[in-house]
Amino acid sequence: MDRDPLSRLVREVNDSGVSFQKMADQSQEAAEPLSKPYFQKLAANNVTTPPTEARLRAIAAGLAKPLRLVQRAAAEQYMDYRTTELAGYDEETRIIVAHLAGMDPAARRRWRRMIEASEREPDDE
Repeated sequence: MDRDPLSRLVREVNDSGVSFQKMADQSQEAAEPLSKPYFQKLAANNVTTPPTEARLRAIAAGLAKPLRLVQRAAAEQYMDYRTTELAGYDEETRIIVAHLAGMDPAARRRWRRMIEASEREPDDE
């Protein structure tokens, strides 16, 4: 596999001084604890099947990382799915951004110019 965000995350935690055994020990908090060899295989990108939800929770516990971070890395590694997140914005803003994201670059540039022009206009209110 040429994608390895989840494997890279495991390697980064290991490189920071957390042993694979400590990851396995920390994963005991989860419903499906994982073994030291599993974390080693994951770090080497030798796990070919996507982790289940229970395993993702165990990986997150083992790495002491937020579940959402682990889920995003797994989605990219195993399904070539790249997530984008707009936290802190209302639904209206998310809908507008979703529409813009689907446009070709020329259309997005046109919309940006319109928005910027609108900001320069004095309010009529």
